[in-house]
Amino acid sequence: MMKPVVPAPVILIPGLLSDAHVWREVQPAFDGEVHIPDLREAASIQAMVDRSLACSQASEIILIGHSMGARVAMEAARQAPQRVKRLVLISTGSHPLAPSELANRQAITALSREKGIEALAAHWLPGMVWAGNLDRSVLMDGLTAMVCRMDPSIHARQIQALINRPDASSYLSELRQETLLLVGREDRWSPVTQHTYMANKLPHSQLRIIEEAGHFLPLEQGQKTAEALRQFLSPRD
Repeated sequence: MMKPVVPAPVILIPGLLSDAHVWREVQPAFDGEVHIPDLREAASIQAMVDRSLACSQASEIILIGHSMGARVAMEAARQAPQRVKRLVLISTGSHPLAPSELANRQAITALSREKGIEALAAHWLPGMVWAGNLDRSVLMDGLTAMVCRMDPSIHARQIQALINRPDASSYLSELRQETLLLVGREDRWSPVTQHTYMANKLPHSQLRIIEEAGHFLPLEQGQKTAEALRQFLSPRD
């Protein structure tokens, strides 16, 4: 695959219970400076924004976020519009916390605290990928190993950050960056409808729906995700 000539450093922001592994299929697509922030100790979206923006001292950067990481990317783009040149939002949403979401997040936090991170991985991951990918042992083993590198305290901090997250829907129309929205057709946690809503609000956006993928799109369809990024980030004629 042809690598894009990226005009600025790229910051790949992982999501909930994720690390550099979530970008393993995508990162080789880039030429130049690439950073992946460590968000394990961050207890708020603001702390995650600070860590992400501190990855590079460049005056212009490109932010690519997955899930929770995309919420971080949106907030960073709002706070530092002069630095964020382009924005890629993958498998995410912009809505504020709903009562039903609060209850679900509190229940899953209790599961990891009471039964451990392995039990959380076994409970959580199957619903995060397309059913047709559940028998891909390399995919599922890699995701399980990634989650199990975390611990219940990391999970609790990140869940608290999501519970207290900013309402990104209130400022989407103010973001002026060229933005690519990517979503797996079978994403049940952050469905296509959420991305369609965001695409309609963002002034300079395009939406790509990738088939046969759920929430972990960058790993479930790595080549297609990388190709979409290459097309979006390649220099315009």
